Amino acid sequence: MDRVDRRTFLKRAAAVSAATAATALVPEDISASALAAPGRQSAVRWQKAPCALCGVGCGLLIGTSEGRAVAIRGDPDSPVSRGLACVKGYHAAEGLYGAGRITRAMVRRNGQLVPVPLSAALDLVARTIQDTIRRHGKESVALYGSAQWSIPDAYIAAKLVKAGLGTNNIETSARIHAGSVRAGQQRSFGLDGNLGCYEDIDHADTFVLWGVNLAESHPVLFSRLLERRRRHPAARIIDLSPRTTRTSYVCDQSLLFAPHAAAAVANGICRELVERKLVRRDFVDRYLSFKLGRLTEPSEPGGGAGPETVTDASWTEYVSFLSEYDSRRVEQLSGLSAASTRWLASVYGDPARKVMSIWDRNLNAGGEGAGVNTLLYNIHLLTGKIASPGNGALALTGQPSGGYAAPDAGASAGSLPRGAVSSETDRGRAAGIWGIPPERLHATPGPHAVDLFRALDRGEIHLLWIQATNPMLSLPNAGRYRQAAERPDRFIVVSEAYPTATTEVADVVLPAALWLEREGVFAGAGREMQHFGRMVNPPGEATPDAWLMIEVARRLGLEGLFPYDRDRYVDQVWEEYRRFYADSTTPLPGLELLRSQPGVHWPLVNGREVQWRYHTALDPAADPARGDYDFHGHPDHRAWIWLSPHQPSGELPEREYPFRLITGAVLEHWGGGAITRRIPTLHQALPQGYVELNRDDARELGVRNRQMVRLVSRRGTLEIQARIEYRSQPPRGLVFVPAFDEDHPVNRLTLDQVDPLSGEPVGVCAVRVEPLGPAGR
Repeated sequence: MDRVDRRTFLKRAAAVSAATAATALVPEDISASALAAPGRQSAVRWQKAPCALCGVGCGLLIGTSEGRAVAIRGDPDSPVSRGLACVKGYHAAEGLYGAGRITRAMVRRNGQLVPVPLSAALDLVARTIQDTIRRHGKESVALYGSAQWSIPDAYIAAKLVKAGLGTNNIETSARIHAGSVRAGQQRSFGLDGNLGCYEDIDHADTFVLWGVNLAESHPVLFSRLLERRRRHPAARIIDLSPRTTRTSYVCDQSLLFAPHAAAAVANGICRELVERKLVRRDFVDRYLSFKLGRLTEPSEPGGGAGPETVTDASWTEYVSFLSEYDSRRVEQLSGLSAASTRWLASVYGDPARKVMSIWDRNLNAGGEGAGVNTLLYNIHLLTGKIASPGNGALALTGQPSGGYAAPDAGASAGSLPRGAVSSETDRGRAAGIWGIPPERLHATPGPHAVDLFRALDRGEIHLLWIQATNPMLSLPNAGRYRQAAERPDRFIVVSEAYPTATTEVADVVLPAALWLEREGVFAGAGREMQHFGRMVNPPGEATPDAWLMIEVARRLGLEGLFPYDRDRYVDQVWEEYRRFYADSTTPLPGLELLRSQPGVHWPLVNGREVQWRYHTALDPAADPARGDYDFHGHPDHRAWIWLSPHQPSGELPEREYPFRLITGAVLEHWGGGAITRRIPTLHQALPQGYVELNRDDARELGVRNRQMVRLVSRRGTLEIQARIEYRSQPPRGLVFVPAFDEDHPVNRLTLDQVDPLSGEPVGVCAVRVEPLGPAGR
């Protein structure tokens, strides 16, 4: 037997761990014995529901008995997961029964939150909204929601704020996690939502993973990639990442690049495609346009910019633009070797191979946001490998309603249901359906998510209602916005199921119903809309977010806008929402169809699910008279190639702060951990956060494995345990901290600069590492 050193042993062990995480996802019943009442056994009723713990949308079967969720198994009929689930999904129902569940409303009195009847808390919220508007005007109130909202929740929120209160001050955490994905799709294709679907995995020959640790962040999807490779041995998985992860060890090729330089790599690939004549010029000439964009200056340094001015460009101008990105310069900018850039171009340009690119918010957080999303589409557009089975670009958003469902329902600063607040036509449509004068709807977008909290900091917003999200943990530079929320002239309302860093700053806490305790519809990254019904009763006075908003609206005298019955409001809201899309190229399925199926691809055109958009043989909304493709989202019916330069933002390391910090997901937890850390199995598997260091950097710093260190940025400090040669291997100069641990809030450190096109935070920053105390094992 060959001897191996410790590093080789750890690498092989990590490979086994990654493969196990992705493939040992068996469609067995998981008997949630901790959920069942002791001593009780009765018949179990099984009902379908999408998992609510990320944006993949895995289909689950929930077993209920005597009013409790008692077991979970994968749904074999799910088009997403095909009977599989990850460890989070199998234990998801335990999230309903964690310690500390908020079951009563609370109001802050003398500095303490004290229980009150829910009706009294709702009365207080309504009175304070009225008083705040009377004293400071409509723009002094705002609502901040979540991509954890179901689509009906998001629709009600948009209607309350825009039609009821007469302001556009509404945003969601979708902006934080997926703003650049949505902006990139809209810039390239005129509509948001992925072009393809998860079935692309079953047809692709090559998968290029851009900065996504798929084995941990989306393990069910990764299992589908591995299954494709098992059944089709010629398939290849390429990992292109800032660090070596569990995903890297299972891939056929792993390449490292700097986290702020994806745009340089993408432009370099495009240049190689042009130089080596790997571009499909017939496709380019018939279906593509070339565009340049120019932004107005943001109102605050690092904030979101104003509208983009778009001008036409030409193929010649595009080729000239790419001349700056020869492979040698890309190597200098990104650390990716020139040979690797050339090889990637040959992979994408090979006419015999179907290629699928996959990425998530970690790519956007590198500082190039919407621009780098358009550049990945550029690669696929130049080669014609798009919107057909096995050829596609899949952006993963990590949220139950993806990155687009909540904004599409109107719950973002610049959107209306199917439209934009800046469009007179869209405002007229909304006013007609809502039965209000068009002038009640404002044409100027409200502030993007981070800018909304900056407005709270500046005193422009005095009342903020936060629902189903934890911004005091998830916002970058979180300490700044916590101080803003705690000022005595701010009034913070929080709808939540568990105590969080955000309930700590609340003046009113409203008890919220969770998944399975309410009815709704999610739309995952693969554009599968999935219905889930109310299967168990919420505890105490916990109430669905939508109904809390309806109750407040009625107290504000807006009964006419919200004529819904409590037992039927989801049906009534859905049919009203469908009216917005009835005459569009993206119509919505009916609720009865969604109830009867484990998932329905949206759009549903003439009763036909659209799996691949814009392909005239596959998308009924695409006009065959235009050829094989009709990119009907843009007025010219073309996809747009953008001349987007490499423009890294954020902080680069320097002498005082020599390390670059990145954050991301781990297998056991989701989001800020408010639910998964209350699931005993998941919490015990990974009870606390950590910082991963490169072993050579750790040696120079004198840091050993499990030693406590202090991370310091220009905004704050964080004391946390160091891990060396643990789950991932950062290259020198890079450190990684997962974002799930509220006890070790990494966003005290991060930079609240945003991508000017999308408003999504940059999410990375420069830090130094200071050793503390003795080392552990």
